[in-house]
Amino acid sequence: MQAETDHTYFRYRMLFQGERLPLAFVDLDRFDQNVAFVAATQRHTGKTVRVHSKSIRCLELIKRVFETGGDVYRGVMTISVEETQYLAAAGLNDFIVAYPTVQPSDMTLLADLTRKGVQVALMADSVEQLRIMSTAGEKAGVTLHACLEIDMAYRPLNTRLHLGMRRSPIRTPAEALALAEASRQIPGVTIDAVMGYEGHIAGPNDNVPKKWFKNRLIRKLKKASIHELSGRRKAIIERLRSAGFDIPVVNGGGSGSLVSTGRDEVVTEVTAGSAFFAPALFHHYQDVHFEPAAFFAIQVVRKPALNMITCQGGGYPASGPAGSDKLPLPFLPAGMQLLPLEGAGEVQTPLVLPENAPDLQLGDPVFFQHAKGGELSERFNTYYLIRGDRIVDRVNTYRGDGYAFI
Repeated sequence: MQAETDHTYFRYRMLFQGERLPLAFVDLDRFDQNVAFVAATQRHTGKTVRVHSKSIRCLELIKRVFETGGDVYRGVMTISVEETQYLAAAGLNDFIVAYPTVQPSDMTLLADLTRKGVQVALMADSVEQLRIMSTAGEKAGVTLHACLEIDMAYRPLNTRLHLGMRRSPIRTPAEALALAEASRQIPGVTIDAVMGYEGHIAGPNDNVPKKWFKNRLIRKLKKASIHELSGRRKAIIERLRSAGFDIPVVNGGGSGSLVSTGRDEVVTEVTAGSAFFAPALFHHYQDVHFEPAAFFAIQVVRKPALNMITCQGGGYPASGPAGSDKLPLPFLPAGMQLLPLEGAGEVQTPLVLPENAPDLQLGDPVFFQHAKGGELSERFNTYYLIRGDRIVDRVNTYRGDGYAFI
């Protein structure tokens, strides 16, 4: 194992010899392997896979998923209406905008996309949102499409304890039907898709080395939640359809819950995003395995003590509750550790080296992974694309194309 990781380090180091650091890159061998793995999780389910652009934020790599992944991949989940317009202009279609918006500029864009024949549905969970969409649709002379989001969080024994995301207030069949029935009285908008995000299942790692008790506890909670939410989601969809609502799209899942969501009989498609880059927070699952594929490199600039180096830059923390798990993960050479009092810094990042580390010289690169997927793209204008022992291309991130959508 040590020999293998050392070989990978030296291979990456040789590839970027003479290149300006910091830089970010994607290993296409690993990326393509993840694309194939995600597709394989749905081989016998009949479900399609919707690509969550948030976790990639690079047009060429989003396109690559569809080009290499086969027919199982269909549609994109986007983070904003503006991003949807950008991807539609690049030739993609079939969008669900994952987060509600009510600002006038977004409504104008949504109506314009719909008028042009782009298939796009905007997330909604309230009458107020539907009325704002209605005004825009009526003004433009089109019918805007809404995706009803339902809350998939777990509340053990119907207690106030809420294990999951704080997103939609719609939780029960009665609440979903009430909103759908209200939409019938609102012109210019229609509900024809339903989404439920199982973030509390898709996110937490449940196969972390040396965490046997915690892993077992998380798996038990996941199992109980899957049983509860599957029954509730089925009841919601059956209630809507029995009331005459056509719901051809029922979206669910996330990279960490591809297997369990794929087994849900009412789900028509699953969503995957972080699976393709497999960032630091997505390494240890029981049901799925992804290959770390996206990295950044920073240079060694100091040797402040024995078995210690300091690198330039590297302070790219992830969003979410502050904690050490949101810091970049030192990846290669293997076994490096951040200092607890400094972490990854804006201008410097010191690292403790393991005893068997390769001899690192000033100017050598050290390789990290971001804790999350697409947020790395907000830090770099381009990705180097590598395959084997070659740099095969450089492609722009959204940032490199001059866009920041959220």
